[in-house]
Amino acid sequence: MTFFTSINNFYLAKARVLAKSVKKYMPESIFVLILSDKVPERFTVEEEPFDEVITVDKLGIPADNLNMWIFMHSVVELCTAVKGQALYNLLGKHGKVVYLDPDIVVFNDFSILDSLLDKYDIIFTPHQAAPEENDKDIISNEIISLQYGVYNFGFFAVKSNNNGKSYAKWYRDRLLKYCKDDRSNGLFTDQKWGDIAPALFDNLYIWKHPGANVSTWNLTHRVVTKQDSKYYVNGEFLLFYHFSGFDSGAQLVSLDLFSKGNPVLYELRDRYIEEINKNGQKGCEDIPCLYNMYSDGVYITNEERRVLRDRIDVQMYFKNSDPYKKTENCYHSWFINEYKDKLNEAPHDISDELSQVYNSRSWRLTEPLRRFAGTLRKVKSFFK
Repeated sequence: MTFFTSINNFYLAKARVLAKSVKKYMPESIFVLILSDKVPERFTVEEEPFDEVITVDKLGIPADNLNMWIFMHSVVELCTAVKGQALYNLLGKHGKVVYLDPDIVVFNDFSILDSLLDKYDIIFTPHQAAPEENDKDIISNEIISLQYGVYNFGFFAVKSNNNGKSYAKWYRDRLLKYCKDDRSNGLFTDQKWGDIAPALFDNLYIWKHPGANVSTWNLTHRVVTKQDSKYYVNGEFLLFYHFSGFDSGAQLVSLDLFSKGNPVLYELRDRYIEEINKNGQKGCEDIPCLYNMYSDGVYITNEERRVLRDRIDVQMYFKNSDPYKKTENCYHSWFINEYKDKLNEAPHDISDELSQVYNSRSWRLTEPLRRFAGTLRKVKSFFK
């Protein structure tokens, strides 16, 4: 099997931990890194756990103006949008392709998945695989899935046959134009597209193995234990754990709410922190993302991206230019002139990096949990 993940340099340490865990249990596998960034200095593939590194400009994305297409996506949207093209390309070379988010760690071999791909063409994992039993969990899990997607696209597996390739092309084409965090219009990057995929493509399997894609969103029905240095989930081997929301702090908030004090879950988190630190997490946090800045190093705001994305007339006017480059008649100059009154009124006390956290998938996914935690604190203080 061939595995791939999609990152910018901020997630490089996590991708290393992921790739090493894949290689540990599946040494014959191929691991491909999709990088929506420039290759870091002093980075050589031979010294990394990746078999191949492909930057976004080498993927062959069918956009008339690639830099404009990249500019119109936030960091999360971009690293998601390229997944479709990467899958489409890899299926042209490899028989079985598996995507894993960079904040995943593999804990066992994937022979069961390999066997499933012999039988099925497309494999997803759901956020929830059993009905919740109380309002708190219905709100925190089932309703969230209705808003953000039934299936977690931190994982999928596809076979290279006609049906699998047809799915990959459809997935690529939808993400090319509609990979947006735009929930008011029914979109949340790639996950909401997954909701309709089972209706469009045959031989798609919903994988409910208790040890697959374990995360805080399914801990209400999955009990993680440890015996003889091995981890189990509901008595089955832990296959892979997803540390979703780790950087925003949402993972720890969710863990505190759903772990029921299980020390094994906190041990997994501590091990993860140790491993990403060993693999250069602190250094990766200091690498500025190429596509976050204009050519002069000034950070691009979400509003600047959104206006270009939503204004077709502006796209047409600047269709032959690079929005990252600052010149006399560049997009940035037009934006400043067009929106100068609004910019003068807007507060500037919040950094763009903080804005990205608050608009991230993991932060929004745990909004009901934070509200619930706040309610609990108020109730507790009332009875003190």
